[in-house]
Amino acid sequence: MAKIIPFRGVRPKSELAGEIIAPPYDVLNEAEARAIVAKKPKSFLRITRSEVDLAEGSDSHSREAYQKAKDNLDAYLRDGLMIQDEEPCFYLYRQTWQSRTQYGLMALCDTEEYDQNLIKKHELTRPDKEQDRTDHISIMEAQTGLVFLSYRDQDTALQALMTELKALDVEWAVETDDDVEHGLTVISDASLIARLQKGFEGVEALYIADGHHRSAAASRVAKDRNREGTSGFFMAGIFADSELKVLPYNRVVHDLNGHSIEEFLTLVAEKFVMSESTLTAPVIRGTISMYIAGKWIMLDPKPEILSTDVVEALDASILQDNVLAPILGVENPRTDTRISFVGGIRGTDALEKAVAEAEGTAVAFSMFATGMDQLLAVADADRLMPPKCTWFEPKLRGGVLVHKL
Repeated sequence: MAKIIPFRGVRPKSELAGEIIAPPYDVLNEAEARAIVAKKPKSFLRITRSEVDLAEGSDSHSREAYQKAKDNLDAYLRDGLMIQDEEPCFYLYRQTWQSRTQYGLMALCDTEEYDQNLIKKHELTRPDKEQDRTDHISIMEAQTGLVFLSYRDQDTALQALMTELKALDVEWAVETDDDVEHGLTVISDASLIARLQKGFEGVEALYIADGHHRSAAASRVAKDRNREGTSGFFMAGIFADSELKVLPYNRVVHDLNGHSIEEFLTLVAEKFVMSESTLTAPVIRGTISMYIAGKWIMLDPKPEILSTDVVEALDASILQDNVLAPILGVENPRTDTRISFVGGIRGTDALEKAVAEAEGTAVAFSMFATGMDQLLAVADADRLMPPKCTWFEPKLRGGVLVHKL
């Protein structure tokens, strides 16, 4: 049973949505954020990356930066750039990219359900990132980032209800410079709200697809505030698993851990059947494409290294357990600076470029995308996935909605 709660969302004034909504705060560096704000002074990055309004090089995790974010959000509301709905609503967020559309229901979820693992996780959080989000929410007294949730799309009645919502008029629709069309529908009708809450009661579980730090931070803030106001809830975008597109998350290791190319390939061949290939990306689950010395090599795991365990069977685990750790010495990919992760949206050209520009001999691995079925299975087993297994595209934009506590 999934509990969802309507809320008085803060959203862009419809005619300003294209000027306000912005890329997620954590996919940009300071220079990129400043460049966007220079072109679009109303960008929501002035709230999620408020250091753009401070001196260059300012600490983005300082109290001054968080307070500036709060001041900017207050100004957006005061000046009418953003508005807050008078009554609690649900919202439907639509994204269309490369002829495919996905719809997320925007709602509040209960931090107690997160604490009780009724909202399921599949990643660890980093203390520094969790603290950053906790401070941001606490000082702003608002949640500016969505937790990206998913559920198994099995209930035909809920499918019919969501189809009904998709036919409603949008409040606004804009296309961003990455060729994604974003649209928002406000659902204020009391009967629709009640039907949605009833419909989601039949959903067995919600799963965090992305946003582990934001949900963990919301839980901490709820405890700190004794659930005062609406602090006991966090803002989420809830998407059916059938609508989501997962891209691969690729790897580059910047040296061969002291091995020559010949020694490295000999060690890899003990665990994998290797064949030179014209393909730069694997076409089936369970295979990995490796780029080294100007060549692409397909890796097929030998039977003795395969597993039926939900985590060990992941392609990322097979690579980590049989190549990255034992051969290349990358024991902890979360902290080892010798490995870089490259989102699938950048393509395999980015892998070739990274290898070519490395100071020594580097190697890149092009992965097959982790499936939503695998993510849900790992979460159901109360297990954790290796880091950087999933890259969701398109990204949820900042500023589409804000939840004030």
